[in-house]
Amino acid sequence: MAGNTFGKVFRITTWGESHGRALGVVIDGCPPRIPLSEADIQADLEQRRPGKAGAVATTRRKEPDVVEILSGVFAGKTTGTPISLIIFNRDVDTSAYEPIKDLFRPGHGDYTYLKKYGIRDNRGGGRASGRETVGRVAAGAVARKLLEREGIRVIAYTLELGGVRVKKIDLAAAEENSLFCPDPEAALRMEERIKEVRAQGDSLGGIVEIVAKGCPVGLGEPVFDKLDGDLARAMMSIGAVKGVEIGSGFEAARRPGSQNNDPILPHGFASNNAGGILAGISNGDDIVVRVAVKPIPSIARPQQTVNINMEPREITVGGRHDISAIPRIVPVCAAMMRLTLADHLLRQRAISFHG
Repeated sequence: MAGNTFGKVFRITTWGESHGRALGVVIDGCPPRIPLSEADIQADLEQRRPGKAGAVATTRRKEPDVVEILSGVFAGKTTGTPISLIIFNRDVDTSAYEPIKDLFRPGHGDYTYLKKYGIRDNRGGGRASGRETVGRVAAGAVARKLLEREGIRVIAYTLELGGVRVKKIDLAAAEENSLFCPDPEAALRMEERIKEVRAQGDSLGGIVEIVAKGCPVGLGEPVFDKLDGDLARAMMSIGAVKGVEIGSGFEAARRPGSQNNDPILPHGFASNNAGGILAGISNGDDIVVRVAVKPIPSIARPQQTVNINMEPREITVGGRHDISAIPRIVPVCAAMMRLTLADHLLRQRAISFHG
């Protein structure tokens, strides 16, 4: 199974399944002498951990998600060799999947995985599960340490959930509620929407915005490795993401050039419809990305499907599932932006010789 590695200089390979013994990631290309501890990584994992107290939209599965560093760190610093991280699964329960093991769950990868490989892990989706993202977040924490040395900061928050959209952006407020919502009033409405839909046995989607501040001019490798292209690929690699916007995004299609162009002034740009990227290269402004997150496909309502013999059946998915991928997908999106920027930062260093 190819396709488990991301990046060219700062590279990660994730491994493991939702209901397997453990999940993890191997990071190659990280520079040496960067201070790194398990506590640095644990802080990021805590943001996406399942079963967090007070998280109204998340699963009842309670995983501690404790990370262990197996290699690549000595005396509290990276050595320049591959960094291997492991997170053991501690709260696995496959009983809910046994009655539906021969049924294809609508919205999941059951059908396509079986058709592609002739075999599939029916314990919670295997590699197609959202649990796979724990390795990305762990690797993103390492990338964060690299970016912080360059003054680059990545933040992510919920812009919309279940049709409820924020009216203001207060980054401090986003850190004070379980939905990572920067608008306290909108957060309350989102929570009510979640409770309403939970009672109906259904699920919700939403929109996440990811912003990078302090990014220097020059990151991105035209023409096929443009920064915006790689960011779009990074976000679309997340299972629940079905759309990506950068800067003004689809709104740009509705505007004349006179409104969508960003006037250039002596001190910088007058606006940021470009989302911090021009011709695939960062322009020094904030990099702004938004992603559309689909509703969680595992729902308690009856749905039409077929079994492995393609015979019609009805399915109701039990078990422990999120009502929405938001908020747990928010730190995953931030991690993927950090990984992309770290990779392009190191690639840029290789050509930054100006005499």
